[in-house]
Amino acid sequence: MNATKTQSQPDARTRILDAALKIVREKGYAATRVDDICAAAGLTKGGFFHHFNGKEDMAVAAAEHWSEVTGGLFAHAPYHDHADPLDRVLAYVAFRRAILQGGTADFTCLAGTMAQETHLSNPAIRDACQASIFGHAATLEPDIAAAKAKYRADADWTPESLALFTQATLQGAFILAKAKGGPEIARDMVDHLNRYIRLLFSAGRQQEK
Repeated sequence: MNATKTQSQPDARTRILDAALKIVREKGYAATRVDDICAAAGLTKGGFFHHFNGKEDMAVAAAEHWSEVTGGLFAHAPYHDHADPLDRVLAYVAFRRAILQGGTADFTCLAGTMAQETHLSNPAIRDACQASIFGHAATLEPDIAAAKAKYRADADWTPESLALFTQATLQGAFILAKAKGGPEIARDMVDHLNRYIRLLFSAGRQQEK
């Protein structure tokens, strides 16, 4: 056995989950078949069912995998490099705009896609998607809280509410992009998010200067 080759290749379970991230974003959860996942992962159905009890079990794991994959991307993104917390928040929004590239399957959210389809029919998948979306929003709260303390300590909104508003805007932008068939309209919506955040903090930042 070639140990180097083994170490460099994803294991079968990860290949299944990586395939799910791609195919569900392309086709939607309902239209995705186990056969599609197996073909993309280069595995048999026996290999699939060795790791998952079925499509639902895989979808829950895929939402968790999505959080891990995207969490690594955002954890090392350049918006963290800014000294000022408001600049970090605005740079996060700019980063989200910058990655709106390619077809809708390249930039839309797996968790948002599955939540839209399963929120009434499949609580387990819905809850996994909720954990993914809300968990990502929570990563923004420290910077928003620091910016609020510095520029808008008197404001009656919470860092959590603004963090969730950013995600609501992004998820809505993804839906519009799907309806239009491209990222341009999503970029417009993110530009409005940028303007909104700037206006929210504008008075306090002017006083600071």
